[in-house]
Amino acid sequence: MSNQPAVVGPDGVARPYIGGQALLEGVMMRSPHAFSAVVRRRDGSLVVRERPMADLRTGVRSLPIVRGMVALVEALKLGSQALRFSAEIYERDLEEEEKEHEAAKAKAASTTTLLSALSLPIVHLLTAEPDLSGSKLESEGKGKSLMGVLSVVFAIGMFVALPQAFAAGASSLFKLDLDVRSPLFQLLTSSAKLIILVGYMLLIRRLPEIYRVFQYHGAEHKSIYTYESGAELTVENARARTTLHPRCGTTFIVMVALVSIVIFSCLGPFLPQLGLGKLGDNLLFFAMKLPFLPLIAAITFELQRVLAKYCSTGPLSLLLWPGFLVQKITTIEPEDQQLEVALSALLVTLRVEKGEAAARPADASFPSYAALAAPVISAA
Repeated sequence: MSNQPAVVGPDGVARPYIGGQALLEGVMMRSPHAFSAVVRRRDGSLVVRERPMADLRTGVRSLPIVRGMVALVEALKLGSQALRFSAEIYERDLEEEEKEHEAAKAKAASTTTLLSALSLPIVHLLTAEPDLSGSKLESEGKGKSLMGVLSVVFAIGMFVALPQAFAAGASSLFKLDLDVRSPLFQLLTSSAKLIILVGYMLLIRRLPEIYRVFQYHGAEHKSIYTYESGAELTVENARARTTLHPRCGTTFIVMVALVSIVIFSCLGPFLPQLGLGKLGDNLLFFAMKLPFLPLIAAITFELQRVLAKYCSTGPLSLLLWPGFLVQKITTIEPEDQQLEVALSALLVTLRVEKGEAAARPADASFPSYAALAAPVISAA
């Protein structure tokens, strides 16, 4: 059995934990023992990839803090695989469309290049949710592993190196002469991190493809809320739910920035005095930060779990609002067809999780949502 705690709905029924992620024209859902990704093609059909997953959280890996590090690594790996799956289908449809509309070929190609090179790594982080569901899937090739490394480097440069450089530059520009070890310097760094994050999200939200990914992100949240409430998994029920969820990857990243203020403010006084000057101290502190990033992510993981469980309602729900405010950028009200995709991924995952059907070893295609949903309507 998975050690991921079940989710108890308002009806008092405990249900298997479900997490998810938005994809290109699709949604991924995962449970303790199953994974599925559903992508809608341009002809309206649904392509489904589903796999059983072994629960890897046993022994030491199930302990607090350790499980957070494991969960983050596996969520990134699983999410990257699902995102590539959706990108392959998306590009296949583009190629077919280009054959019919040759004049649009250059524009479509340039948009896809920008999307892959700049937006997708961050979109993955914003819409994915670290969880404790196993994700032991097929191994990746060298090319795909290299893309994963580049994505991590890109994220570190965007959210670690650039904010620190901004803080150092602001300190110099306004003659604050802040020591890199000081809490005020760390507060300035984290503030810059949040500004960069929000600014970047607002920028990529303007891209048509990313706008639709954020709509699928909203559809994912609405579908999970419908499931957790015990309601029938229908478009009508999902449509009425909110797009804001406490376990969202966007909230996770916002919380990482806030937790890093505390962690690095505590670490600052222990930074050795080597007489390297401002530039040397900044480079040294940046290098010292890197090994602590998994620890910060793990602490944030535990904190987010507590807040999601105990602070979703009542006065303590105010603690979730910083994340909810940023989620208003990364979750957009979805169309009914997008809700169908999210509900499809949820239905497929639940069938495997509950033992109602075996995971198909090969990708399957359905002509419509009705064809896919016919065997199962309710999550109860």
